[in-house]
Amino acid sequence: MEEHFWTSGADNARATTATNAVMIFPYPPGILQGDHIWTHLRQRTGWHSVVMAERRVMRCGDIAILTYRVSAEKPEVPIFKALCASTYLQDEDRWVRISHQQTVVT
Repeated sequence: MEEHFWTSGADNARATTATNAVMIFPYPPGILQGDHIWTHLRQRTGWHSVVMAERRVMRCGDIAILTYRVSAEKPEVPIFKALCASTYLQDEDRWVRISHQQTVVT
């Protein structure tokens, strides 16, 4: 599910994300919430290759936190490397992302 967040475009990411979720991206754009997230993601999708390492999951009841190191590639853009964390909430019978953060690795 998290890999599809990177590779399947903004529509897929929106379908698996809570309505008023919070996402933190490297500046700019910084901290985004709700519909502002999708304006940003529509302009910055298209990752063709994503490699995730150092994956960890911490679950507490209906909440799960995923952490990982990502290396993502797309044409004509330098490889993007970051430490990431996504928080999911089990809402009835499906998991929805309520937050996501990317910290660039230099």
